[in-house]
Amino acid sequence: MSYVKILAAIGLILQTEFVVNIMGVSKLDSSKKILIIEDEKNLARFLDLELSHEGYETKVEGNGRAGLDLALKEDWDVILLDLMLPDLNGFEVCRRVRKEKSTPIIMVTAKDSVLDRVAGLDDGADDYLVKPFAIEELLARLRALIRRSDMERQSRASQQKQIVFRDLIIEPQTRTVIRGNEIIQLSKRESSLLMILVENANTVVARDELLRQVWGYNEQVATNVVDVYVRYLRNKIDRPNRRSYIQTVRGTGYVMHS
Repeated sequence: MSYVKILAAIGLILQTEFVVNIMGVSKLDSSKKILIIEDEKNLARFLDLELSHEGYETKVEGNGRAGLDLALKEDWDVILLDLMLPDLNGFEVCRRVRKEKSTPIIMVTAKDSVLDRVAGLDDGADDYLVKPFAIEELLARLRALIRRSDMERQSRASQQKQIVFRDLIIEPQTRTVIRGNEIIQLSKRESSLLMILVENANTVVARDELLRQVWGYNEQVATNVVDVYVRYLRNKIDRPNRRSYIQTVRGTGYVMHS
């Protein structure tokens, strides 16, 4: 991308921002933080304006070593990383970041050989974009990378999640219940049934609703399967000679009281 085109694009963005502010139109607030490590001032300014216009929170650094310090000291959703940087090149910045963090990195560079692409990805970059590029492509790659990163983060969180209900510790990901020193393994449907009742603690959940959520049936068919699985669940989690965790509400459904 030539500097003339970059400057023209910057002018267009500034005009657009002025119109947006005058008309009172609110811009997208993505609440995502992007670190731009780029020493070409015009390109860095262009990226900064474009990403800010899209609602991202941005910071620009033109020095490799200073960019590395920022990457490690603060939390970023994505790092845009040039390769040819003063003091510390992009390959080394990427390697050092990857030793300590899993922050998604897109290498943005004029180096377009296969060897450079392979080296960048092997050093830990998540994506590699060759200059000149269309800003629409960069934005699309950013959205895809952030979406994937968010999904991975949610997956990790769900794997670590434990739910405490009275004296039970429930681990939905592994479908296990810990009661005292005992680890109880549940089937997939037993676990789903238990989670629905726990999430709706102190509220009666109708048999039809349990059937729909656990088995996917919308019609009133074979509702006795719910009773069967409640019995399975009680046999596993209830303590001998104690009142059941799951109470029957005759003619309606079931409830777990906290």
